[in-house]
Amino acid sequence: MIQRALEAVIRGRLGGRKAIILMGARQVGKTTLLRSMLGEEEGVLWLNADEVRVRVMFEDLSAAGFAPYIAGYRTVVVDEAQRVEDIGIKLKILQDAFGGEVQVIATGSSSFELANHINEPMTGRKREFRLFPLTAAEMVAHHGLFAEEDMLESRLRYGWYPDVVTHPEEAQELLVELAGDNLFKDVLRLRDIRRPAALERLVRALAFQVGSQVNLTELGSLVGLDKNTVESYVRLLEQAYIVFRVGSFARNLRNELTASSKLFFYDVGIRNALIGDFSPPGGRGDIGALFENFVIAELVKAAGGAAGRFWRTQSRQEIDYVVGEPGALSAYEVKWNPRARARWPSAFVEAYRPVAQTVVNRDNAIRVVSGPLA
Repeated sequence: MIQRALEAVIRGRLGGRKAIILMGARQVGKTTLLRSMLGEEEGVLWLNADEVRVRVMFEDLSAAGFAPYIAGYRTVVVDEAQRVEDIGIKLKILQDAFGGEVQVIATGSSSFELANHINEPMTGRKREFRLFPLTAAEMVAHHGLFAEEDMLESRLRYGWYPDVVTHPEEAQELLVELAGDNLFKDVLRLRDIRRPAALERLVRALAFQVGSQVNLTELGSLVGLDKNTVESYVRLLEQAYIVFRVGSFARNLRNELTASSKLFFYDVGIRNALIGDFSPPGGRGDIGALFENFVIAELVKAAGGAAGRFWRTQSRQEIDYVVGEPGALSAYEVKWNPRARARWPSAFVEAYRPVAQTVVNRDNAIRVVSGPLA
């Protein structure tokens, strides 16, 4: 089994007096991670909120009414907790009544439903964690740097979802299924999406435009939605851990872009499934954008989901990715071709004095993204 880095972190929190909330997209391995930690012990009560009977159990939840269900258990896991109405209030009841004796754990595949509904009721009562698709660091730890470097082209085609990585012979079929209704069904079900076909067109448009600056008005014209609806849908996709936004970095220079952003996918396999292109990197016209998405997504996952920024001026000087704050900045330029030269704009270097400048190419990509941020 592939060891998830988050496992040790969560293990260290078990047995405390706070509920554990584990969030992430569907199929990233949340349940697998918990079962690896907790096993099939008799002291663990597993409740899958995808099941009607479990949701019914929570409808009129009270401490007294729930007590018989958890008698004899040390841990209660509510899987796919976003399916439970008013989940934050229900978890608060459980935590307040049994938190000293029972470890409460909830998983959710859509943060816009789970987080928004638990933050206020569960203030001071929870610890939140986010699980992403597998990372380069986890895979290097699993079978070594040399082997993972050999797999780079496959990772660029099929990404890092656990089921895809462990069943490479079925990669395309699994990704097509995942990139269909399965990945988006929480978005479609938990918000009043009146035009699901337009949402699908928007996701495909975003997949074709990874690495480009986002223009909501142009996107709206392309997919038949107004700007505000596009922004709303993009936020839902972010909150469902499908895409993430990288904003622009600006502090000192007059012509820096200050209100711009780019969108990337957490997993390039999902992105490729959406555009229907699993071809090898060597023959792709979009290899630059695909590789940039791959590298930046790995750096974001390595930082626990905290996205850095890109830097660009109105005269089109640009740095692909910047992390840190002035005085401790690290800058990354992403070039698929190892022979391509990176030009570090003197305006940026002189103004911000980055502590590290890293060129990421296909030869060093796995080493860079599987290690700590420079």
